Amino acid sequence: MAAGPRLKIGVLALQGDFGMHAKALARCGAEAVEIRKPEQLAGVDGLIMPGGESTTLLKLMHEWGFVPALEKFHAEGRPIFGTCAGLILLARDVENPPQFSLGLIDVGVERNAYGRQKESFEAHGEAMLAGRTTLVEMVFIRAPRIRRVGAGVETLAAWRDEAVMARQGNVLVATFHPELTDDPTVHQYFCEMVSRAAARRRGAVRAAADRRGEPVTESPSCEASR
Repeated sequence: MAAGPRLKIGVLALQGDFGMHAKALARCGAEAVEIRKPEQLAGVDGLIMPGGESTTLLKLMHEWGFVPALEKFHAEGRPIFGTCAGLILLARDVENPPQFSLGLIDVGVERNAYGRQKESFEAHGEAMLAGRTTLVEMVFIRAPRIRRVGAGVETLAAWRDEAVMARQGNVLVATFHPELTDDPTVHQYFCEMVSRAAARRRGAVRAAADRRGEPVTESPSCEASR
């Protein structure tokens, strides 16, 4: 990533393990912003939707008006990363039981499909990130399973021949918890996604300003450093 002010990446802080994601982002050189109100989304370049209890998160999101704000955030091309419950909320289809989801990535998921808390486990799997194969540490806690992968979705990592990490455009999802390990690989990959998306938005703003003959003021939140 280019030198300059740090990326600002939001972490949805309604419920769940948002604090661990914030620490993981800090290790990657990004500034983590805990998001508790929809209007805060305007000040960040990307967003992590963490693990937790998806029905509780969904209830709070509806109560506080997050659904339209997240749809707008996605439409603006700002990247979103959902882990575990965050994946469930971003998926196109949810089962066991069916529930509302944002439908921002074309996957079908089954809740708690790896078992209850006592069936939690750790594993290592290969991921293809930025054209390179790398070993990733994975922690599964009451994890959902990706049961269907749409035609426009890229599987980035698998465990026992099942997709556990996937991407469609600016939406990244994982069934596991990368924030519970010391391995920065997944968060670094997301930071790079956010950096590139921010650069594209800056370019679009500059082009529009040039057409109008107006000066452009750079936003410090759209840069990243290593």
